[in-house]
Amino acid sequence: MNDDRKRILIGVAAALVCEILFGLSYTFTKNAMKSADEIDLLGWRFLLAFASIVLLRALGLLRTSFRGKDPKPLLLICLLNPFLYFIGETFGIARTSASESGVFLACIPVTAIAASSVILGKRPSQRQVVGIITTLIGVVTAVLATGLQLTFSPSGYAILVLAVLAYSLYSVYVERAREFTGVEITFVMLAGGAASFGTILVVKHLRTGTLSEILTLPFADTGFGAAVVYQGIACSMIAFFAANTAIAKLGVNATSSFVGVSAVVAILAGVAVLGERVTLLQILGMGLILLGVYIANAARPKPFRRAAATVEP
Repeated sequence: MNDDRKRILIGVAAALVCEILFGLSYTFTKNAMKSADEIDLLGWRFLLAFASIVLLRALGLLRTSFRGKDPKPLLLICLLNPFLYFIGETFGIARTSASESGVFLACIPVTAIAASSVILGKRPSQRQVVGIITTLIGVVTAVLATGLQLTFSPSGYAILVLAVLAYSLYSVYVERAREFTGVEITFVMLAGGAASFGTILVVKHLRTGTLSEILTLPFADTGFGAAVVYQGIACSMIAFFAANTAIAKLGVNATSSFVGVSAVVAILAGVAVLGERVTLLQILGMGLILLGVYIANAARPKPFRRAAATVEP
C-alpha cells in the first residue's frame, strides 16, 4: 500500500469514527438533562476530557511538544472550537426548535468548503460539491421528517450562524496548523474547553450556592454521570482527535462530506436503543446522506500534500 492510499484510508476511518461518536451522543445524553442543564454538561464534559488527556500524557501514552512552535494558531482554533462553536450550538438550540437548529447546523459542510476556498485557495472538485449538496439535502430531509416548527427567533438564528461559522473556520485553521500534530491540537482544544466551560460551571453554581451539588452530581446521578463520561471521553477527546486527524489527512473539503453520517447514526441509534419510530421520509434522508458521501469520495482524490507531522499516539 502506497503512502497516499494509506493516508486516505486513515483519514476516512478517522472521519467515520468522529461522526459515529457524535451521532451516538444523542442516545447517551437524552436523559441527562433531567437533573442538569447544558452548561453543567459542557463544564463536566471538558473537565473530564482534559483530565483524561493529561493523565494519558503523564503516563507516556500520548506525546506533545510545543517548544519552539508559534502558539497563536492553536489559540485561534481553541477560540473557534470548542468555545464559540459550543456557545453558539448550545444557546442557539435553546432559542430555536430542533428542526430549525438541525437545518442550520446541516449547512456546516457548505460553509466549510466556502471558507476553504477563500482562505486556503482550495476549490472543491465537482464531485465533492455534488456529494456535499446531496448530503445537505438528505440531512435537511431527515430533520424535517420530525416536523417543521418555526420560532422566528432572530437571536437564536444569529447564534446558530455563529456556531456554523465557528466550526467551518475551525476546520480551515486546523488544516493550516501544519507544525502541530493531531494530539497537540486536541490537547489545547480540551485545555481551552476545560478552562472556559469549567470556569463558567463553577461561577454559575457559586452564585446559586449549589457548587457542592454539581460537583457530586455525576456520582449521584448515574444517567448524568454516563453522559459526562461519554461526552468527555468519546465525543471530546476521541472524536476531536479523530476530526483533527481526518482534516490533516484529507483536507477540509473531503472531511466535510462525512458530516451527515452523524445524523444517520443518531436516527438508527434512536430506533435501536430508544425504540423510536423511523419514517419513510427519514429513510429517504438517510439514503441521500449516504449517497452524497459516496459521490464525494468515490473518485480517487489527488494527492493532498501538507507539511504537517504525522499524528503521534
